[in-house]
Amino acid sequence: MEEHWTVGRVAGLAGVSVRTLHHYDEIGLVRPSARTSAGYRAYSAGDVEKLREVLAYRRLGFGLREVAELVGDPSTDAVAQLRRLRGLMLERRDRADAMVAAIDRELGTRAKGLRVTPEEQLGMLGARLYDAIGGAYTATRRTDPRIAAQIWDALGDAETVLNVGAGTGSYEPAGRDVTAVEPSAVMRAQRPAGSAPCVAAAAESLPFEDRSFDVAMAVSTVHHWGDPIAGLREMRRVARRVVVLTFDTDEPGWQDRFWLARDYLPEFAAVLTEFPSLAGMTDAIGARAEPVPIPWDCADGLFEAYWRRPGAYLEDHVRRAMSVWTRVGPQAEQRAVRSLGDDLGSGRWAERNSDLADLDAADLGLRLLTA
Repeated sequence: MEEHWTVGRVAGLAGVSVRTLHHYDEIGLVRPSARTSAGYRAYSAGDVEKLREVLAYRRLGFGLREVAELVGDPSTDAVAQLRRLRGLMLERRDRADAMVAAIDRELGTRAKGLRVTPEEQLGMLGARLYDAIGGAYTATRRTDPRIAAQIWDALGDAETVLNVGAGTGSYEPAGRDVTAVEPSAVMRAQRPAGSAPCVAAAAESLPFEDRSFDVAMAVSTVHHWGDPIAGLREMRRVARRVVVLTFDTDEPGWQDRFWLARDYLPEFAAVLTEFPSLAGMTDAIGARAEPVPIPWDCADGLFEAYWRRPGAYLEDHVRRAMSVWTRVGPQAEQRAVRSLGDDLGSGRWAERNSDLADLDAADLGLRLLTA
């Protein structure tokens, strides 16, 4: 006979109040599925497992609405949830350890009466962009099957694949011999068990011989490279073919094609000021470019993913997995979020963007380069 646990017992084990559990029940987040002989609500093993996930995400700072989406994801089982939570917690632990070590170094320097430079003071916050945003990736940055289909079709019959700027492994094709390259330790630590072997290296200096792979791929990463053109040429050097998902800034008025950048975050244009032109990238590797439409319910939480779901941009954990917000800074971010929230509340956003309501996909500048 299956064992069950009373509300009071579960509250005591979890370190939360009975009122909290009742609230989760009322909002449909975790509902006890059993009853005691006296008719009181009781938790099954499955209920406890779900509650554990809810409480873990809550303690990582996620809001109830975000938690409901995460634990209700039908494509994620208990093992996947544990791996996601583990990645988030490892990132938090590693960042705390790094900051403690940096503080200890500064204390030692100051104890000797020596000057601490601004570079050293800011060093404890982390110099690499991905190390600042990487911890949120496993929560919102997932492979979207429609975008994946377009990328994998471009890979053709390639057997050996190099994934450059691989991050946590999204879009890596199954059934092929994949090698990943990722410079960020935070991102590498979140790659799921059984994923492709990952080399710590940068795109601009790939540690492989010429034409070592059938194809080299890079997905939504080129804009983070120090020298995108050099990285693309390196990909061309080590592989017979190249497939890259990137962004088009050549199209006239490209800054205004996405309402979030146009109406709320004009600083977005400045983020890509130094980004090479689409023509420059295609010329560098002899590629052709094709549009990649973004589905309205895109599973990959990239910057433009929520173009028909504007409320998502009000959620902190959604924004944390988008490098744009780190680039524009907290002042611009807070202003944009506040303004968007006001417009959603007043109905102005819906009125201004009524043409989006019936669209299933939108061309917002994603381009697939194939060479």
